[in-house]
Amino acid sequence: MAKIEEKQPIVAEIKEALDGAKSVVLVDYRGLTVAQDTELRRNARKENLIYKVYKNTMVKLAIDGTEWSELEKDLDGPTAVAISKEDATAPARVMAEFAKTAKKLELKSGIVEGTYYDQEGIQTIATIPSREVLLSRLLGSLQSPIANLARVLNQVAEKQAEA
Repeated sequence: MAKIEEKQPIVAEIKEALDGAKSVVLVDYRGLTVAQDTELRRNARKENLIYKVYKNTMVKLAIDGTEWSELEKDLDGPTAVAISKEDATAPARVMAEFAKTAKKLELKSGIVEGTYYDQEGIQTIATIPSREVLLSRLLGSLQSPIANLARVLNQVAEKQAEA
C-alpha cells in the first residue's frame, strides 16, 4: 500500500502538467552529458516548456484513459517528456533543434493538438515555425503590397510636382 501512496503525488503532478497542454513530445535522452541536459532544460524553460524525466510506469498511469494514451506504446527505455501549454509546435521544435547538436537525443513521438505523430511525423512538426514567426511573416507579406503602392503613388506625385 505504501508504494501506491508514493506514486500518487507523481501521477498527480504529471496529470496537472498535461491538463490544458497543447502538445506533448517524448524524447530518448540516453547518452546526453550533464552539460547537454542542463542546456536542453534551459532551452525548454526559455520556450515555457515543461521538460521532465518521469518513470514510464508513472506516465502510463497518468495518461491511461486520456487523450494522451496513444503515447503509451512509445514509453520504453529512458524517456523524457516535453509539454507545452502555449505553443503547440514548441516541444518538437526545441527538442529537434537541440538534437542537431546533441546527436544522442532522439524524438520518439508526440501528440500535437489531439493528433498522434510517430517519430517521422514529430520531426516534420518540428520544422513548423512558432506562431509569432508565422504571424510576423503574414504581416510582412500583407505590408509589402501596401508599401509598394505607397512608393508608386509617391513617385507619381513627385513627377506631377516636377511637371
